[in-house]
Amino acid sequence: MPGQIWLVRHGETEWSRSGRHTSTTDIGLTERGRERARALGDELRGRTFALVLCSPRRRARETCELAGLGERAEIEPALSEWDYGDYEGLTTPQIREQRPDWWLWRDGCPGGETPGQVAARADRALERLRAVAGTEDGSGEAIVFAHGHILRVLAARWVGMDAAFGARLALGAGSLSTLGFERETAVITAWNRGA
Repeated sequence: MPGQIWLVRHGETEWSRSGRHTSTTDIGLTERGRERARALGDELRGRTFALVLCSPRRRARETCELAGLGERAEIEPALSEWDYGDYEGLTTPQIREQRPDWWLWRDGCPGGETPGQVAARADRALERLRAVAGTEDGSGEAIVFAHGHILRVLAARWVGMDAAFGARLALGAGSLSTLGFERETAVITAWNRGA
C-alpha cells in the first residue's frame, strides 16, 4: 500500500493575516502562528516520516522546527512560495486598483512567476515526494512544510490538474492536508484541517 504526503502550510504571519502577498520577504510567525505550529507537533507525534522537506523561507522553517521536525528537514528550494515579483507585499484589492481583472492563477505576476513556472517547480518537488510515498510500491510517508499557493499548486499537480485548479483549494495558515491514493488513483485524502 502506498504512503501519504502530508502538507503543512506555515503558521500565521503578520502578512498572511492581512492578506499581503508574501514570497521572498522573509518574516517570522506571529505568536498565534507559533502556537499553531506547536499544536501541529502534537498532531504529528508518533508518525515516522521517511522524508521531511521544507521551504527555505523562515516562516516555513520555524513552523517545521516548532512542530518537532526541524532536525530532520531538508531544505527544498522548489517549495518556495510563488514569486509575486512587483506584487510582493500588496493585497489583491491593492493590485486590482491598477489591474481590475487580475487573477493570479491565470496571469501570474509581473517581475515574478507565471502559473506554468510554479507548476514546473511543484512537479520537481513531487518527483522527490513520489519516490518515497507517492507510488504503488512506496510505503513511507513524506511531509512538506511550505506556503499557501505553492501547496495548492502541488495538490493540483498531484491530481493531474493544471496550476489554476489550485484556486479552488482554499488553504489556511497552519493547516494540515494529505495526498494519497484511492486504489491506483492519486487523490487528495484530507484538506485544510485545523485552519
